[in-house]
Amino acid sequence: MKLPKTAHTSHPWRIHELTSDFSVEDVWSFRTPGAGPDDFPTMLAAMRAAGGPVEQPWPVRFLFAVRWKLGALLGWDEPSAGVGERVASLRDRLPSDVRDAPCGPDNESMPLKAIYELDMESARELANKTVHTVMHLGWVQGANGDYELRMAVLVKPNGWFGRLYMAAIAPFRHLIVYPALTRRWERAWRDRNHTEEEYEEGTSR
Repeated sequence: MKLPKTAHTSHPWRIHELTSDFSVEDVWSFRTPGAGPDDFPTMLAAMRAAGGPVEQPWPVRFLFAVRWKLGALLGWDEPSAGVGERVASLRDRLPSDVRDAPCGPDNESMPLKAIYELDMESARELANKTVHTVMHLGWVQGANGDYELRMAVLVKPNGWFGRLYMAAIAPFRHLIVYPALTRRWERAWRDRNHTEEEYEEGTSR
Protein backbone atom coordinates (compact mmCIF):
# COMPACT_ATOMS: atom_id res chain seq x y z
CA MET A 1 0.00 0.00 0.00
CA LYS A 2 1.28 3.43 -0.93
CA LEU A 3 1.86 5.83 1.97
CA PRO A 4 2.47 9.58 2.15
CA LYS A 5 6.10 10.65 2.20
CA THR A 6 5.66 11.90 5.76
CA ALA A 7 5.29 8.25 6.86
CA HIS A 8 9.03 8.05 6.22
CA THR A 9 10.25 11.58 6.91
CA SER A 10 8.48 11.89 10.29
CA HIS A 11 10.14 8.76 11.71
CA PRO A 12 13.57 9.13 13.37
CA TRP A 13 15.39 6.76 11.04
CA ARG A 14 19.19 6.78 10.97
CA ILE A 15 19.07 7.08 7.17
CA HIS A 16 18.09 10.75 7.55
CA GLU A 17 21.64 11.47 8.76
CA LEU A 18 23.01 10.35 5.39
CA THR A 19 20.49 11.56 2.82
CA SER A 20 19.87 15.29 3.29
CA ASP A 21 20.69 15.75 -0.42
CA PHE A 22 18.24 13.01 -1.52
CA SER A 23 14.49 13.29 -2.04
CA VAL A 24 11.82 10.77 -1.04
CA GLU A 25 10.32 9.28 -4.19
CA ASP A 26 8.00 6.54 -2.87
CA VAL A 27 6.89 5.06 0.44
CA TRP A 28 5.21 1.67 0.51
CA SER A 29 3.95 -0.62 3.29
CA PHE A 30 3.80 -4.42 3.42
CA ARG A 31 1.53 -6.38 5.76
CA THR A 32 3.15 -8.87 8.12
CA PRO A 33 0.32 -10.23 10.32
CA GLY A 34 1.35 -11.26 13.82
CA ALA A 35 4.80 -9.64 13.57
CA GLY A 36 6.44 -8.29 16.69
CA PRO A 37 9.18 -5.73 17.35
CA ASP A 38 12.00 -8.29 17.12
CA ASP A 39 10.95 -9.82 13.79
CA PHE A 40 12.76 -7.50 11.38
CA PRO A 41 15.71 -9.92 10.86
CA THR A 42 13.18 -12.71 10.25
CA MET A 43 11.47 -10.62 7.59
CA LEU A 44 14.76 -9.80 5.88
CA ALA A 45 15.71 -13.49 5.84
CA ALA A 46 12.33 -14.40 4.34
CA MET A 47 12.73 -11.76 1.63
CA ARG A 48 16.20 -13.04 0.72
CA ALA A 49 14.91 -16.59 0.57
CA ALA A 50 12.14 -15.44 -1.80
CA GLY A 51 14.77 -14.40 -4.35
CA GLY A 52 15.74 -11.28 -6.30
CA PRO A 53 14.52 -9.77 -9.59
CA VAL A 54 14.95 -13.00 -11.56
CA GLU A 55 12.38 -14.68 -9.31
CA GLN A 56 9.69 -12.03 -9.90
CA PRO A 57 6.51 -12.54 -12.00
CA TRP A 58 7.02 -12.29 -15.75
CA PRO A 59 5.78 -8.67 -16.18
CA VAL A 60 8.38 -7.50 -13.66
CA ARG A 61 11.09 -9.68 -15.19
CA PHE A 62 10.21 -8.24 -18.60
CA LEU A 63 10.50 -4.65 -17.33
CA PHE A 64 13.84 -5.38 -15.69
CA ALA A 65 15.09 -7.10 -18.85
CA VAL A 66 14.11 -4.10 -20.97
CA ARG A 67 15.74 -1.74 -18.50
CA TRP A 68 19.02 -3.67 -18.39
CA LYS A 69 19.04 -3.97 -22.19
CA LEU A 70 18.56 -0.22 -22.60
CA GLY A 71 21.22 0.38 -19.98
CA ALA A 72 23.66 -1.83 -21.86
CA LEU A 73 22.93 -0.16 -25.21
CA LEU A 74 23.13 3.39 -23.87
CA GLY A 75 25.90 2.87 -21.35
CA TRP A 76 23.80 3.79 -18.32
CA ASP A 77 25.19 1.04 -16.11
CA GLU A 78 28.90 1.20 -16.84
CA PRO A 79 31.11 0.65 -13.77
CA SER A 80 32.35 4.23 -14.06
CA ALA A 81 28.79 5.43 -13.34
CA GLY A 82 28.31 3.33 -10.22
CA VAL A 83 28.79 3.61 -6.49
CA GLY A 84 32.42 4.28 -5.65
CA GLU A 85 33.02 5.80 -9.10
CA ARG A 86 30.52 8.48 -10.23
CA VAL A 87 29.25 8.84 -6.66
CA ALA A 88 30.72 7.97 -3.29
CA SER A 89 29.02 5.25 -1.29
CA LEU A 90 26.81 6.40 1.54
CA ARG A 91 28.83 4.06 3.74
CA ASP A 92 31.43 6.84 3.68
CA ARG A 93 28.94 9.04 5.57
CA LEU A 94 28.11 6.53 8.30
CA PRO A 95 28.63 7.61 11.90
CA SER A 96 30.98 5.34 13.81
CA ASP A 97 28.28 3.48 15.75
CA VAL A 98 26.52 2.46 12.54
CA ARG A 99 29.73 1.81 10.59
CA ASP A 100 30.72 -0.86 13.08
CA ALA A 101 27.39 -2.70 12.69
CA PRO A 102 26.96 -5.54 10.15
CA CYS A 103 25.88 -4.17 6.76
CA GLY A 104 24.05 -7.23 5.42
CA PRO A 105 25.03 -9.69 2.68
CA ASP A 106 25.57 -8.77 -0.98
CA ASN A 107 25.25 -11.07 -3.97
CA GLU A 108 25.02 -10.84 -7.76
CA SER A 109 21.21 -11.25 -7.78
CA MET A 110 20.79 -8.04 -5.75
CA PRO A 111 21.96 -4.96 -7.71
CA LEU A 112 21.54 -2.73 -4.66
CA LYS A 113 24.50 -2.97 -2.30
CA ALA A 114 24.27 -2.87 1.48
CA ILE A 115 24.90 0.36 3.39
CA TYR A 116 23.88 -0.85 6.85
CA GLU A 117 21.54 -3.24 8.62
CA LEU A 118 20.25 -2.54 12.13
CA ASP A 119 17.63 -4.08 14.40
CA MET A 120 14.77 -2.00 12.95
CA GLU A 121 16.02 -0.67 9.62
CA SER A 122 18.36 -1.34 6.73
CA ALA A 123 19.48 0.52 3.62
CA ARG A 124 20.90 -0.39 0.21
CA GLU A 125 22.10 1.79 -2.67
CA LEU A 126 22.55 1.75 -6.42
CA ALA A 127 24.00 4.31 -8.79
CA ASN A 128 24.18 4.62 -12.56
CA LYS A 129 24.14 7.43 -15.12
CA THR A 130 20.51 8.29 -14.26
CA VAL A 131 20.33 8.40 -10.46
CA HIS A 132 21.88 7.53 -7.13
CA THR A 133 19.10 5.70 -5.29
CA VAL A 134 18.58 4.23 -1.82
CA MET A 135 16.11 1.55 -0.79
CA HIS A 136 15.36 1.96 2.91
CA LEU A 137 13.47 -0.75 4.80
CA GLY A 138 12.01 0.01 8.22
CA TRP A 139 10.10 -1.97 10.82
CA VAL A 140 7.16 0.00 12.23
CA GLN A 141 4.22 -0.74 14.51
CA GLY A 142 0.99 -0.47 12.54
CA ALA A 143 -2.42 0.77 13.60
CA ASN A 144 -3.57 -2.74 14.61
CA GLY A 145 -0.59 -3.27 16.91
CA ASP A 146 1.31 -5.66 14.62
CA TYR A 147 4.61 -4.57 13.14
CA GLU A 148 4.90 -4.10 9.38
CA LEU A 149 7.58 -3.54 6.78
CA ARG A 150 7.90 -0.15 5.14
CA MET A 151 10.00 0.66 2.12
CA ALA A 152 11.12 4.15 1.16
CA VAL A 153 12.86 4.88 -2.14
CA LEU A 154 15.17 7.90 -1.95
CA VAL A 155 16.75 9.37 -5.06
CA LYS A 156 19.34 11.88 -6.15
CA PRO A 157 18.81 12.35 -9.90
CA ASN A 158 21.81 12.90 -12.14
CA GLY A 159 20.74 16.24 -13.62
CA TRP A 160 17.75 16.83 -15.88
CA PHE A 161 18.10 13.45 -17.53
CA GLY A 162 17.81 11.69 -14.18
CA ARG A 163 14.67 13.64 -13.33
CA LEU A 164 13.09 12.75 -16.70
CA TYR A 165 14.04 9.12 -16.18
CA MET A 166 12.37 8.95 -12.76
CA ALA A 167 9.20 10.57 -14.13
CA ALA A 168 9.12 8.14 -17.08
CA ILE A 169 9.36 5.00 -14.94
CA ALA A 170 6.94 6.15 -12.22
CA PRO A 171 3.83 4.52 -13.78
CA PHE A 172 5.65 1.19 -14.15
CA ARG A 173 6.82 1.28 -10.53
CA HIS A 174 3.39 2.09 -9.14
CA LEU A 175 1.24 -0.11 -11.39
CA ILE A 176 3.45 -3.18 -11.91
CA VAL A 177 6.64 -3.39 -9.84
CA TYR A 178 5.44 -2.37 -6.38
CA PRO A 179 2.19 -4.40 -6.46
CA ALA A 180 4.18 -7.48 -7.53
CA LEU A 181 6.74 -6.78 -4.82
CA THR A 182 3.92 -6.48 -2.29
CA ARG A 183 2.51 -9.87 -3.21
CA ARG A 184 5.93 -11.50 -3.10
CA TRP A 185 7.16 -9.99 0.17
CA GLU A 186 3.86 -10.48 1.98
CA ARG A 187 3.81 -14.11 0.82
CA ALA A 188 7.43 -14.45 1.98
CA TRP A 189 6.33 -13.43 5.47
CA ARG A 190 3.43 -15.88 5.49
CA ASP A 191 5.69 -18.70 4.23
CA ARG A 192 8.75 -17.61 6.23
CA ASN A 193 9.42 -20.93 8.00
CA HIS A 194 9.38 -22.87 4.73
CA THR A 195 11.40 -20.33 2.73
CA GLU A 196 14.02 -19.96 5.49
CA GLU A 197 14.62 -23.74 5.42
CA GLU A 198 15.01 -23.68 1.62
CA TYR A 199 17.41 -20.71 1.83
CA GLU A 200 19.57 -22.42 4.46
CA GLU A 201 19.67 -25.63 2.44
CA GLY A 202 20.70 -23.73 -0.71
CA THR A 203 23.48 -21.77 0.98
CA SER A 204 24.88 -24.88 2.66
CA ARG A 205 25.43 -26.71 -0.65
